Amino acid sequence: MKRAVLFALGTFSLLCFTACSISKSGVYNKKRKPSMLLNSLKKNNEKGIMLGHQDDLAYGIGWKYNSKEKELSSDVYKATGQYPAVLGWDIGNIGNPLNIDGVPFEDMKELMLRGYKKGAVNTVSWHPFLFNNSISSWIKQDGLVKSLLPGAKNHQELLKKLDQVADFFQSLKISRNKSMPLIFRPWHEMDGSWFWWGQKYCTNDEYKQLFVFTVDYLKNTKGLNNLLIAYSPDRHFYSDADYLKWYPGDEYVDILGVDNYYDFKEGGDGLESIVKKLSIVVSIAEQRGKIPAFTETGSAGINDPTWFTQKLDKVLSENNLKSKLSYVLLWRNQKKDHVYIPYEGHSALQDFIKFAKSENVLLLKK
Repeated sequence: MKRAVLFALGTFSLLCFTACSISKSGVYNKKRKPSMLLNSLKKNNEKGIMLGHQDDLAYGIGWKYNSKEKELSSDVYKATGQYPAVLGWDIGNIGNPLNIDGVPFEDMKELMLRGYKKGAVNTVSWHPFLFNNSISSWIKQDGLVKSLLPGAKNHQELLKKLDQVADFFQSLKISRNKSMPLIFRPWHEMDGSWFWWGQKYCTNDEYKQLFVFTVDYLKNTKGLNNLLIAYSPDRHFYSDADYLKWYPGDEYVDILGVDNYYDFKEGGDGLESIVKKLSIVVSIAEQRGKIPAFTETGSAGINDPTWFTQKLDKVLSENNLKSKLSYVLLWRNQKKDHVYIPYEGHSALQDFIKFAKSENVLLLKK
């Protein structure tokens, strides 16, 4: 990608809602997508892969966001002199002052808007907490998804949480009547067994109903027209049919993603398998007119000092994936033994800088 493209992306997305919400008949159409952001992602796909980082502007190694500081801090910026092109966030614990990672929601809102104004794309995942935080996302409970569906005993709890999600997304104002465009990635990693919406705890059909209701409620009932929706299984698929087992339908999804940490580890399926799985995502996205992305990955602690160039870059360099995947999101820098972006003095820092300087790895200035 040429260096000016991300500036154009920010400009395009800033303008995206002036024509999105009114149909040709002049009637408000809640199903309209934030089309300028979507079109920009499609147009720029072949130029390179955008680099993202979770919670990048909120905290890092040795610092936390301070609203009094004029310049935004960032561990990616500290390493490379540039901000990431994609900013990852999570709205787990919505309805409370702090999110699941201890970030105040008011700070998150400010940081998302400041990042957007710089030209970055914001993507939001959701690890929900239900029933006054008595049930976390990691509760292994059969039947909870079924109980949340329309007509079931806990449906009002789902509506309560979705209302809180909608209120937060609606509060991301870029002008009085326009909300910031973003990627929303609900009910992710459904092919695993660590969340209560995982494959061991609900049927594929129940999962699809949950996904469809979530998107329909946010877009049609709550009137949100600033969302691109991402579908992202974890690594447990080996064919198109495997990948699509939980797919809710083209009308409910804009981004096709995959989360994959384990296959990079010893004992995982290995780099060749990661390439095959990413290639499946790309192929399905091309067939269905969707945006493919590597929606979560990384190496906790980055114990291999050449992980970025010898593992991540090797994967992304195969099958022309860098020019086919829209972005790759690395997870958060929680503490020194749980980082995904190296900091000063870390053994992988120079390797990360080399990776980030690759022509088709895109940070914000590119």
